[in-house]
Amino acid sequence: MSLVTIHNTQLPIVEYRGQRVVTLAMIDQVHERPEGTARRNFNEHRDKLIEGEDYFVRNSSEARKMGFVAPNGLSLLTEQGYLMLVKSLTDDLAWTVQRQLVINYFRPAPALPTDYITALEHLLASKRSEQLALEQRDEAVRTKAEIGTRREATAMATASAAVRKVMHLENELGRGCQHATVTAVEKAARLSFGSQGFRPLKNWCDSHGVAAPKVQDPRFGWVRSWPAAAWAAVYQIDLADLFGAAGEHQ
Repeated sequence: MSLVTIHNTQLPIVEYRGQRVVTLAMIDQVHERPEGTARRNFNEHRDKLIEGEDYFVRNSSEARKMGFVAPNGLSLLTEQGYLMLVKSLTDDLAWTVQRQLVINYFRPAPALPTDYITALEHLLASKRSEQLALEQRDEAVRTKAEIGTRREATAMATASAAVRKVMHLENELGRGCQHATVTAVEKAARLSFGSQGFRPLKNWCDSHGVAAPKVQDPRFGWVRSWPAAAWAAVYQIDLADLFGAAGEHQ
């Protein structure tokens, strides 16, 4: 059974009738509540929920086919049912868990083919090699003075185009000088911003009317890549200094 991580807790992906659902035990687990809390709330408010829309009930045999041991039957909550059941939970953990469950569990981004990410990485490596070869050639030209001004200008233009291509690919992968993901900056700067490190960046972008583009991510499908201005204002990090010339950081 596939797993998804919600607030440092691994949950199995449970699907029923073409949609993702959660069990009451999963709700207790991810919200760090005593076992039976969600069951008690469900029983108390069951008359306000609609079976077939907010929840489904499966018998023990059906539950076993889904991989669960439930002698008394299994209750499965849809996204709508889950949100209705936990709306009374207002602590910080509850807000975080609800957001992550909705975004990463109930409404996951379409999975990107892994070969697409691999292709980008290979193309980036190829462009870096091309850039290095051009730099070495230009150094030989300057040292030996083997070409004239016109050919030298052409070589410089070609090298510049290669650099621009590498920078474009770096930005598309979320680790460029124009914008970068939290993960890329953490890796390059050897820092950790925590699970909510993106939030100050998002607040800055919202308050300044700046959009943060989406970039491909092999774990979640896509993540936000935050603009250089946001990094400078919030964390005093200069992406140009951090990532340097195209190709410095792997």
